[in-house]
Amino acid sequence: MCGAKAGGPDASTVKAGETTIQGSVTRGGQPVTGYVRLLDSTGEFTAEVPTSATGQFRFYAAEGTWTVRALVPGAQADRTVVAQRGGLAEVAIAL
Repeated sequence: MCGAKAGGPDASTVKAGETTIQGSVTRGGQPVTGYVRLLDSTGEFTAEVPTSATGQFRFYAAEGTWTVRALVPGAQADRTVVAQRGGLAEVAIAL
């Protein structure tokens, strides 16, 4: 189960008890708009969300190991994240 919400997520709006993966995408210290994909431990596509105007994204996911892939004009980057049940995993992607 995975869902997402764009629009500048912050830790204060995380749903209690949900396994959450969130973060931001930047280039040269500035937020970048684009898309972020969530891939499962086998590399299969699970979900995609646009980044907010401030480069932020959020996914609600199952616990486990995930790949977060930023897709922005002229660049792509992957980060591996381990999400723990009911926890918040923060991911910073600097291009």
